Amino acid sequence: MPELTLVDKVERDDLGAFVARAVRLDGQCVVRLRRRDEGLIDAWVSTPFDVLATRTVRGTVTPSDVTVSGNQLLAGLAVARGEVIDPGTVLDMQWRSALPPTQHWQAVDKLPASVVAEVADRGIAVAKENAGPQGTPPASLLDQTVLTVSGDGLDVKIPLRCLFALSGMGFLSPSEDVDADEQVKVTATDAWLRIDARYGAVVRRRHALLPLLV
Repeated sequence: MPELTLVDKVERDDLGAFVARAVRLDGQCVVRLRRRDEGLIDAWVSTPFDVLATRTVRGTVTPSDVTVSGNQLLAGLAVARGEVIDPGTVLDMQWRSALPPTQHWQAVDKLPASVVAEVADRGIAVAKENAGPQGTPPASLLDQTVLTVSGDGLDVKIPLRCLFALSGMGFLSPSEDVDADEQVKVTATDAWLRIDARYGAVVRRRHALLPLLV
C-alpha cells in the first residue's frame, strides 16, 4: 500500500489545493507523485488542455513514483490527522503522459504576471465565444501562439492552451489582483516548455511527436 508523509500542515494544504483544482477540471483525474532525493515530492496531473500541471511540496512518498486517484488522494488529505496519509489505490497503468526531464532546462525569460494574466483573460474570453457544442474551444484556437519569448539562444512560443491550464489550475491570480512585482518564469529544453507561476507550473512539449512508421 502506498504511503505519503507530509510533516508540515502548510505543505498538506498546498497539495490539497492543487489536487482539488485538478479534480474540479477532471473528476476522474489521476495524480502522479514522484519523490526527489532532497525530501521533495513532485505532484503531476494531466489537464484537459493537453498540458501537464505540477506542484512541489516537502515530504516523502513510498513507492518513490506512484499514481493514485485524484479523488482518493483529496479524501486522504482531508481526513488525515497525522503526518502519514493513505493516498489511495495504485493506478500506475492509468498514467498516459511522458514526463519532462529533470535537468538541462534553460532560463528563457521572466514575464510580469499581470501581463500573462491579462493575456489569459482575453484568450479565455475569446475561447468562450468560440466554444463548440460541448463547451470546449476548438483545438485550432487553443494551439494559437499568444506569447513568444526569447533568451539563451531559444525562441519559445506559448500557446493559449498553456494559459488555459495556468488559469484553470488556479496558478494565476486575476489580472486585477496580481502584485506589481510578481513574475512568471519561462524555461525550456529542446523538446519541452515550462511556465512557473506563483502557485504551480505547467509543462508541455514544444513540438508534436512524429508518428511511428509501420
